[in-house]
Amino acid sequence: MKNPYLPNKYMILDVQHQTDIDYTFRVACDIAPKNGQFVELSIPKIGEAPISISDFGDGYIDMTIRRVGKVTDYLHNLRPGDHMYLRGPYGNGFPLDHYKGKRLVIAAGGTGLAPVKSIINYFHQHSQEIQGLDLFIGFKSPKDILFMDEIENWMKNERFNVVLTVDKGDECWTGNVGLITQYISQESIGKDENLEVIIVGPPMMMKFTALEFLKKEILENQIWVSFERKMSCGIGKCGHCKIDETYVCLEGPVFNYTKAKKLID
Repeated sequence: MKNPYLPNKYMILDVQHQTDIDYTFRVACDIAPKNGQFVELSIPKIGEAPISISDFGDGYIDMTIRRVGKVTDYLHNLRPGDHMYLRGPYGNGFPLDHYKGKRLVIAAGGTGLAPVKSIINYFHQHSQEIQGLDLFIGFKSPKDILFMDEIENWMKNERFNVVLTVDKGDECWTGNVGLITQYISQESIGKDENLEVIIVGPPMMMKFTALEFLKKEILENQIWVSFERKMSCGIGKCGHCKIDETYVCLEGPVFNYTKAKKLID
């Protein structure tokens, strides 16, 4: 019988520094995830952590990881040619096929951009499959911006409307300043049966961003969110991610808002 807790060893192909504390690791592996799924990453004798998959392709996955604890501190010392251990993928991803033919709106705050990056890249490469994409991206400051090169490429796409903003600028920043909700309120987004909305970010950001879309008469079942919780086992056994009767690692981390609005700690 296969042990569901047993990870496999994979080699790191590349490490890209996004910020001082955010690195993107490309790992050679045979994992074939869906957009929005996660893996459990482990380092022997150090520990294990759930990590979102930020992109993937034939024979590799990318994970953008913030240094926030014992496992990630150790991980950020690794280099190409080193190894890590992964198991998964786990969870419920975004329904990519459901979005095709629609106008898609994505609002991502901070590291919340990582779980949706693969969706954005897919439609950047297959933009004929959607009516258009409105993308709202917010970070605390210019030094916290992730994937700047890719954001600049998305801005060149004629079917994309990209708004990049920071909470607080600096002497070199000439772009938008303010919360994502401020810019959503200014856009001509409203009641439309052919519209789908994705929101990913810190809990308070998702709450108020969802309320902003609801003010625009967008229906609850047109909104999708992704929860970031301590999904320790990934298979619904440990209970760390459980909210009432819902195991986020199994039914999520992606939820339709009609379900997500009821998941309150």
